[in-house]
Amino acid sequence: MPPEPPDDERNVHGEPLQPCSTDPMTGALRDGDCHALPRDPGRHEVCAVMTEAFLEYSRAQGNDLITPRPSMNFPGLSPGDRWCVCVPRWLEAAEAGQAPPVVLAATNESVLDELSLAQLERHAHDASD
Repeated sequence: MPPEPPDDERNVHGEPLQPCSTDPMTGALRDGDCHALPRDPGRHEVCAVMTEAFLEYSRAQGNDLITPRPSMNFPGLSPGDRWCVCVPRWLEAAEAGQAPPVVLAATNESVLDELSLAQLERHAHDASD
């Protein structure tokens, strides 16, 4: 049985955490949300909109997010898909100038221990997030 996520999770603006994506289904629990879970060492907590540049960057770093892996319940991603990405990978991509846009309403506030709100807002998907 998968762990139950907290029901009071908040986004980076301190508001209730919104779903990131249900098509494709994302998150460490594959329930659509970017939960902060102790059992998720990868910290899939940043809701990002995939870009060609980020997908190619991630593949070059050894994490191919493009190729489907049905045995792992992974559909493969395309530009425009929303996906809960790992905090360290998003930060690494940002430092390389390849960070994908962030959906602030669906990004877990827990990321603020490593990323600043200003940094995330500079990469916001759109101003109405």
